[in-house]
Amino acid sequence: MTNKLGKLYLIPTTLGDNYPLEVLPITVKNTIEKLDTFIVENEKSARRFIKKITPSKKQSELKLYVLNKHTDPSELPTFIESCLKGLDIGLLSEAGCPAIADPGADIVGLAHKENIQVIPLVGPSSIIMALMASGMNGQSFAFNGYLPIDKNARKSELLRLEKLSQQQNQSQLFIETPYRNNAMLEDICKTLNDNTLVCVACDITLPTEYIKTKTVRNWKKNSADLHKRPALFIIHKN
Repeated sequence: MTNKLGKLYLIPTTLGDNYPLEVLPITVKNTIEKLDTFIVENEKSARRFIKKITPSKKQSELKLYVLNKHTDPSELPTFIESCLKGLDIGLLSEAGCPAIADPGADIVGLAHKENIQVIPLVGPSSIIMALMASGMNGQSFAFNGYLPIDKNARKSELLRLEKLSQQQNQSQLFIETPYRNNAMLEDICKTLNDNTLVCVACDITLPTEYIKTKTVRNWKKNSADLHKRPALFIIHKN
């Protein structure tokens, strides 16, 4: 007789300091209420989020595994041992949806290998929401993560993405460390064609949300202060 396996719930979080139920469905709260084991990117912020969305949940009863860039890959199988014993566990993103531009993808892949059911829950994705609001091509797009820090390498990559967007009619998305956002927008304006469209989407779902799509020419005339604000950039050359 085969033991029943637990399920892996992919639990989205807010993109900023919102009250969770402003942007998350009640199913997220209900799921967290029934789980005690979580895989998280940062223990402190995960506990804060869990307490905010389920105040009655006892923090002392939580079992948290930390998964980030410092985690030894050899530890990952131990994170899903509860599932193999029949218990459900949750995978929490630091912001937005788990496994999208997020180390949680490794856990999801491991769960599939072990035949563990993976259940994604509805929640905000800055990548999808920025694309929705950009007016650019939602049929064909690519997320490129972080661009190179080196100025010359970054310029080359921006030009490559601009050319690709034109050749493939494909929107090109990327992000930057928040304190370098303003420098990124400056580099975009210095490097790309004046007619290339650029969308800047920052503070998505927050009261300070700012989403604008303009040509490079118009960004040069009227820029924006993006310093230390979570932002996503999209470019498209027709």
